[in-house]
This record gives sequence, structure tokens and C-alpha cells, in this order.
Amino acid sequence: MKSLKIFLRNFFSNSGHYVFLSFLIAKISSFLGSLLIIRLLPENEFGVLSIVLSVLTIFTPFTGFGSSQSLMRFGSISYDKEEKLKISSYFFFKGMLLELILIILFLFASVFYIHKYEDIFIIFIACAVRLGGFYFLNHIQIFYRISGENQVFAKINNVVNIGGLLLVLILTYFFKFYGYLIAVSIAPYLSLLWLKKDIYSHRAFRFQNYKEMWRYGIFTALTSVTSDALYSLDILLLGFMTNENAVANYRTAILIPSNIIFLATSFLQSDFPILSKNFRDKKFLQSYAINFNKLFIPICLGILLFFYLFKKYIIIFFFGETYVENTTLFMILSVGFTLGMLTRNLYGNLLPAVGKVEINTWLGIGSLIFLAVLAYILVPLYGTIGMGIAMTATLLVSGLGFLFFFFSYLRKLP
Repeated sequence: MKSLKIFLRNFFSNSGHYVFLSFLIAKISSFLGSLLIIRLLPENEFGVLSIVLSVLTIFTPFTGFGSSQSLMRFGSISYDKEEKLKISSYFFFKGMLLELILIILFLFASVFYIHKYEDIFIIFIACAVRLGGFYFLNHIQIFYRISGENQVFAKINNVVNIGGLLLVLILTYFFKFYGYLIAVSIAPYLSLLWLKKDIYSHRAFRFQNYKEMWRYGIFTALTSVTSDALYSLDILLLGFMTNENAVANYRTAILIPSNIIFLATSFLQSDFPILSKNFRDKKFLQSYAINFNKLFIPICLGILLFFYLFKKYIIIFFFGETYVENTTLFMILSVGFTLGMLTRNLYGNLLPAVGKVEINTWLGIGSLIFLAVLAYILVPLYGTIGMGIAMTATLLVSGLGFLFFFFSYLRKLP
């Protein structure tokens, strides 16, 4: 228990609790925004919106084609302030150009849905504007992270998410569905309030290891894409294999389980700069993994027990009587996501921190294939329950893969 106390003390001394709380606020804001739309929109409109948001989820981690991820990694391991500023300026302008290409590709993806869903292109345009805002939000936030200003990072996160939620409430109330689209598209641009010259105006040039930097960024982006795509592919497959009503039912069942992983990811992201600096310290990494499990195993068990005892009341309270039959699906997904926090989320975050991000990419691609194959087999037989089983199995199997490769890395350290 002494090591766990030291583990938590270091977390607080690094202002990690500010980051954690900001992620908590972000999740609550996102959840309330989703809940508002579930309550206000009929099943078919909510289903179409869910499809576009799932496509956006695939593109969002690839903002700047990995520029922000490279900034996070190489800015964290750099001890020279001048070099941090140069790295930030370099990736700011390079990433902005690449972001424009990404937005065009995102809009092009709409051609696969226009023939099936009416007026879906309008939703794609709103989400394209939001995608551009994410570029500035990510770069600005990461700049403050690598500068050791976790409190500023948390403040930006809070303003964007709370401000975004208020925009959703106000504009949706007055302008309904289109008000919601306007709100979500402009919310990320609130981060520009913290854009200062140090972030982009320092003398930038091509670094000697720029190929290594971009390689890391591209692989991290691919990893993020495959990871987030895993939480979108299920929606997309249901959209093709069933109908918008099935999508709406599945989306309500997965909304809470998929959001609880923020407990693990926010904790790990708070410590990412420290983990990166200690990527060759075997004892530190071992101790971190052990203490993380000491903290989160009881949390995961408590979540599962709470969900099991109150699953029906949770569904009715948040989503209404319409979705009460989704309790079994809700529990299946809860098992997958809670156990995934101890494997997939833990070791899937540790591997990029130690520089082994390409492993995440290949495991992520394998997870997508595994999910698609299971869904193809199970959805025709069991409907949304089949998709829930496929997702849970994918989370558990991929989590074991991340665990295996992380400990393989540890064994090679002196």
C-alpha cells in the first residue's frame, strides 16, 4: 500500500488531478449533450446523426496527420524550452495544411451515405467544421501539456466542454436539430482564446530527426484511428446490416459503458509526459502498471456490481422507457469496457509512451478485422446482442495482446 500512496502522491504533485477532473467534466458534458439529443430526436434522426458522428470519430484522431501526437511525444522528452517552442511552431503550420486535406477526405466519405439517408450531407458539413476546430484545440492543449502547465490545459478543456454544452442547450432549444449542428461545429474554436505567439511564431526549421517525428505521429494517429474506429465500426456495421432504429438502441446501450473508460484513459494521459521520460526505466514502468491495477481493479468491480444491480433503473432514468429492453446488451458491453480498462486501456497507453506505438497500430487493425468478422457472424443471428458480444470479445482479446507486447518490451530492458 505504501507504493500505491507514493503513486497517488506523484499523480497529485504533477497536477494530474486537474487533468483528470477536466476529462471528467468533458465526459459529463459529452454525455449530457448526447442525452439531450436522444431525448429530443426521434429514433430515425438520432440514428442518422449517430452514423455521421461515428465517421467523424474515425477521422478526429488523425487531425494534422499526427502532428499533435508528435508534438506530445518529442515535446515531452525535450528538456530545452527553446527546442519545445521550435517543435511546436514546426508542427503547427505543417499540421494545419494536412488538416485541410483531412477535411476534404471526410467530406468525400459522405458519398457512401447520401443515396441512403436524406439531408445527411448537411450533417457532414457541420462535422467538417468541427473537425477543423479539433486541430487547434489539440495543438493548443498539448503545447500547455509539454510546458508543464496542466492547470491551463484543464482550464481550456473545461471551457470548451462546458461552453460547448451551453451552446448545445441554447441553440438546440431555439433552432432544434440545426441549432445542435451549429453548436457542436463551433465549440472547439473556443480554444483559440488561449492561442499565443509562443505556440506558432518561434523560428521553425526542419529537424534532423523529422522523419522519426512524423513516423511516430503517423503511427500514433493510425493507432488512434483504429482504436476510435473500433467504437464506431459497430455503429457503421449496424447501419449497413440493420436499420437506424437498431443503431439508436445499440447507441443508447453502449453510451454509458464506453464512457466509463475515461477513468483509466484520463489517469494515464495525465501521466503521459512522465511515462515518456521514463521509457527506459524498467522498475518505474513495472511499478506504475502494478499500482494502476491496485487502484483500478476495485473500481472496475464496483462499477460492474452497481450496473448489475441497477441496470434497469439506469436505462429508464437516462434514456426512458423506450430503451428499457436493452439491459442485457448494456451488461454485456459493461463487462467488455470495464475489463478493457485493465488491459487494453492500460497497456495500450503505455506502449506509445515508451515509443512502441507501431505495435498499437497493428493490434488496432487486427481488432477491427476481428470485430468485423464476429459481427458478420453474430449480428444476423442475434441482432444488437450479437454486436455487443462481438465488441466485448474484441476488447478482451485485443487487451491481452497489448499486455503481451508491453511485457515483452519490459523483458528486453536492462
